[in-house]
Amino acid sequence: MLPEICDALERADIVTPFAIQEMTLSVALMGTDLIGQARTGTGKTLAFGIPVLQRSVAPKDPDYAEIPQGKPQALIVAPTRELALQVSNDLALAGADRGLRVLTVYGGVGYEPQIDALQEGVDIVVGTPGRLIDLCNRRVLDISHVHALVLDEADEMLDLGFLPDVEKILRMTPETRQTMLFSATMPAAIVALARMHMRHPMNIRAESSYENATVPTTAQFIYQVHDLDKPEIIGRVLQAEDAGKIIVFTRTKRQAQRVADDLAERGFSASPLHGDMAQVAREKALTKFREDKLRVLVATDVAARGIDVAGVSHVINYSCPEDDKTYVHRIGRTGRAGASGIAITFVDWQDLHRWKMINKALDLPFDEPQETYSTSEHLYHDQGILPGTKGRIVEPKPVERAPREERAPRDRNRSRSRTRTRGGETVAVTNGADGATASGEKAAEGSGSGGNRNRRRRRRSSGSKPAPAAE
Repeated sequence: MLPEICDALERADIVTPFAIQEMTLSVALMGTDLIGQARTGTGKTLAFGIPVLQRSVAPKDPDYAEIPQGKPQALIVAPTRELALQVSNDLALAGADRGLRVLTVYGGVGYEPQIDALQEGVDIVVGTPGRLIDLCNRRVLDISHVHALVLDEADEMLDLGFLPDVEKILRMTPETRQTMLFSATMPAAIVALARMHMRHPMNIRAESSYENATVPTTAQFIYQVHDLDKPEIIGRVLQAEDAGKIIVFTRTKRQAQRVADDLAERGFSASPLHGDMAQVAREKALTKFREDKLRVLVATDVAARGIDVAGVSHVINYSCPEDDKTYVHRIGRTGRAGASGIAITFVDWQDLHRWKMINKALDLPFDEPQETYSTSEHLYHDQGILPGTKGRIVEPKPVERAPREERAPRDRNRSRSRTRTRGGETVAVTNGADGATASGEKAAEGSGSGGNRNRRRRRRSSGSKPAPAAE
């Protein structure tokens, strides 16, 4: 590994490689295609980031003039904007002394800044599939000269429906490129993709096949909880002894917004993170969360994929995950890079069958979740919550009502009813203490022009023929 990369990592206090890094670096630095499989949060980004940085030609290198000027030398494809930004940050950290120009491209923001940067020239591009194809179609991004292509979190790209876009990107790159594919799981579609587009890849798995996919430093708690009690439990967990930053996962965008508003009303600094938010608002929430200006992030699965934030002590599954892969990715936001973490999962009564399938797939010992309430003693014991702790730190705001003197007077002796005349006009009848008076859109037929004209009434005899009109 180049000394300048080692020095940059050492300044960030990164000196000991993780298993996936140690097993991958020697192979990737030779330019060999590889498939890296490891649990989330175990350092996959630097496992491919360091080889990409070292094998790219920097402007200060003697052979820089021999490569196509301004064209990307390496391309890294990520499933979400947040993960793309995280990869770029790690590359900037490790390559601080290399002088390589790294550009991040993703949707939800304007094209102009990204197009301007591409026209000035970049060395490494990190992006999401949709925006990468858009820029290629606009002929402002040329990936026909890349020597390295990385597919990060390939199984997530499959789940999000990006597989056709990924295949299109692969066809735009040279066949002689080095391809590195990293994934937490290896579904059949990803294996087929690797066979079609990779040349004799080396398979590297950082764990033994019998180890489950969850991080061992993360303590897992599964509680059977009533839906109305969930915010109160979260409020008490936020006041536990070792509680730091917390990510709460919800199933829907509306639920994420509602839970974030509820926690904010209880006095905790919380923000939602979901697809209905503008990209600027999402980035602002993530930045505040990273800088410890925000305590709780309430996110949906799609919005939170790829979030790598230091100091996340707890992950709370507000709703039961859909499957075992979603569960692994959710709780992988804590216990990262060797740190310890706590994962709490709420299981509703109707989700018991789904949870048992997840439990069986991951071989976990929580087949029967413990019924739990915000007042349960085992909750206080498990999470280190002091007795007497409540789920809010501010008093609820009183409901604002108009002063009594400003309210409209109300006469309890008056009641209004409406009736309809034979002609179809609506008449309001007011019953008061002085008797009954009638008013309406049309007064009684006796007033106004023609009011003296008697109504003609028809009487029906015992037979079916109508009686003659009364004179």
